[in-house]
Amino acid sequence: GRAQDPRAPAFSASICCDTTSEDGGAAVTIRIGIVEDHPAMMLGTVAIVNAQSGMRVVAAAGSAREVLAQSQNLHVVLLDLALGDGSTPAANTRRLTEAGARVLAYTSGDRPQLVREAAQAGAVGMIRKTEPVKAIVDGIRAAFRGEVVVGADWAAALEGDRLLVDARLTAREAEVLALYASGATADQVAEMLFLSRET
Repeated sequence: GRAQDPRAPAFSASICCDTTSEDGGAAVTIRIGIVEDHPAMMLGTVAIVNAQSGMRVVAAAGSAREVLAQSQNLHVVLLDLALGDGSTPAANTRRLTEAGARVLAYTSGDRPQLVREAAQAGAVGMIRKTEPVKAIVDGIRAAFRGEVVVGADWAAALEGDRLLVDARLTAREAEVLALYASGATADQVAEMLFLSRET
């Protein structure tokens, strides 16, 4: 496996704290873990997430075990699917979901079989590492709300796995997935189904 760069900053599990909503009630800050074994990618993702209001990276490391050692109270985890430690997407996804986290495959998207493996183990969606910041943030918020994070790459990776698609998606989500798999863009899907693009 890859050794962690000793110059990489340590991440503390005490970064996150609750904020107060406009109506005076407590609003929960989304507690995020990042499993990524490329230090530059990890640092960039941490910076993106921590710049957003209402979310905070509380654990970041090169393996799922290390992330869970830093914090077991995670809402959402961005999981790199091709780690150098020899672990599999299925084992990592199961380990993280058993700890209560909603797992998003965080990948280059060039290996659909890894996306399928993570989905079969309980991942709730996929975000490409090359997505615009807004898409990454929106994906994290959607996963936190309990939604499946569907995009064209997720749809293409799962297209041949009807049992998984049928078991995990609502009828509306399956309809969106089918349109993505047919090549429709997010704007086209929204227009065809009378939805906002953000939905």
